[in-house]
Amino acid sequence: MAKERLDLSIVIISSKLDYLNDCLETLYSSLRGVKNEVILIDNVSVDKIGEKIKLKYPAVKVIRRDVNGGFGENNNMGMRIAKGRYVLLLNDDTKMIDKEIFKEMINWMDSHPRVGLASCALLNPDLKNYQGSGGYFPTLPRVITWMLFIDDIPYLDKLIKPYHPMHGYSFFHTNEEYFKVSHKQDWVTGAFFLMRKTAMDQSGIFDEDFFLYVEEVELAYRVAKKGWETWYLPKWKIVHYGMATNGSEKATIMEMQNLRLFYKKHKPSWQLPVLTFFLRFGAFLRLFVYLILGRINIAKIYAKAIVAV
Repeated sequence: MAKERLDLSIVIISSKLDYLNDCLETLYSSLRGVKNEVILIDNVSVDKIGEKIKLKYPAVKVIRRDVNGGFGENNNMGMRIAKGRYVLLLNDDTKMIDKEIFKEMINWMDSHPRVGLASCALLNPDLKNYQGSGGYFPTLPRVITWMLFIDDIPYLDKLIKPYHPMHGYSFFHTNEEYFKVSHKQDWVTGAFFLMRKTAMDQSGIFDEDFFLYVEEVELAYRVAKKGWETWYLPKWKIVHYGMATNGSEKATIMEMQNLRLFYKKHKPSWQLPVLTFFLRFGAFLRLFVYLILGRINIAKIYAKAIVAV
């Protein structure tokens, strides 16, 4: 008798137990009625968390890494062995608050066969404020309006369809309302990255040249080129603790660097110097603004970005 196929494979990368225990506890309580497998990538943890997790959750499949290969490479190790009809990449700093999230999202995906990629809403720990989760592909017009703060202007952003629709540090508006309604968009954040296995098989897994940042954009770009849709579905929600790195030096610089890599791989060669100019100009503009505002630490990040890009 043929073995019944799994509904969902969940891949989690972790190097600390800080959030992981809470993540797994709430995860398993939300998986009832869903045929699943959980794949944990133990990412160079000092105390070998994979062994500890195995004692508490024997069904978890653990892959131990002794070298940190980055977000894409680490997830790829789990994606390659995933057996579910759907594959979810889930951050370890998340908490499930909806007991039916997986059953209902899988049912939604089953009834929308052209959707290859989806995400739920990401909430701050206060359970009130929404986080940004993806947006639209970084075309030159979108990058330019982003760098010049133009896409922060209310109503105009609806025409532009920004690369980053959430404007957390905007002088005009945050656009948080955008993430309170369901809609089709180009890419979603890797904190909750639900892929149809068929779409993954057609589009491929992460490009490992992207160590960290923009790798979700690049994979979603290939998913779209294969004709699949991407949807953001805030009917379902989780808590995401990890937004603290946004605005950090690493996040800022690596995103800009990897946007250049994205253009090298997917755009006509003439667009790369234009992109580079506006990334540097945008970094200079932010350096100037934050110096005026007296936010010296942020200004220093953009000073480094000018050189790094």
